[in-house]
Amino acid sequence: MTSVKIISTNDGSHTLHSERHNAHYHSTNGAIQESFHVFIKNGFDYIELNKISILEIGFGTGLNATLTASSAKITKHLTRYTGIDLYPLDEDLLLKLNYTSFLNSSDIENWDKIIKANWNEEELINDFFYLKKMTADFISLNLTDRYNLIYFDAFAPDDQPEMWTCDIFKKLYQATEPNGIIVTYCSKGIVKQALREAGYIVSRLPGPLGKRHMVRAIK
Repeated sequence: MTSVKIISTNDGSHTLHSERHNAHYHSTNGAIQESFHVFIKNGFDYIELNKISILEIGFGTGLNATLTASSAKITKHLTRYTGIDLYPLDEDLLLKLNYTSFLNSSDIENWDKIIKANWNEEELINDFFYLKKMTADFISLNLTDRYNLIYFDAFAPDDQPEMWTCDIFKKLYQATEPNGIIVTYCSKGIVKQALREAGYIVSRLPGPLGKRHMVRAIK
């Protein structure tokens, strides 16, 4: 297995560094603050629906799912969440991350269930959050469901360029419900252009700490 190392970010929370992609799983300026800003504040909180279907590209450590599960419980929005990752992380490694030092008791309960949930099976995490973790290569995966919200959290374009093409975003566009959105931490010109070519209406938003901008795009 390719080595994955635990790294401390500037807010004290851990992230991981993948030698396979020579890239970090989160911003080194702060893993938790980045996840909350990009995917919760500008993604989940933006959707005004009582029932939300979410697709995450790049499940990684499960941090985005954990924060979403807590938000779903607070807002009482019934959420079905599908996270896709080609290289799932070992539970033993995830248990070494220090997220429990930064999360509240509800987050920690969700986090524990999420990292222990079986892959390729839908499981109930709390009364308002269903999770299905899928091991799959997104490039060849045939999407049959439609989603209100997509978290695009692949490694950066310089590290995983095959994931940031117009073809990939066209595939996601077809899987996005009308008025659905996609959010990502990356605001490079090539990313915005690929999203527009796929059919999305693209907005550049203030980024998390340490990044000037992020992107939210609407179908």
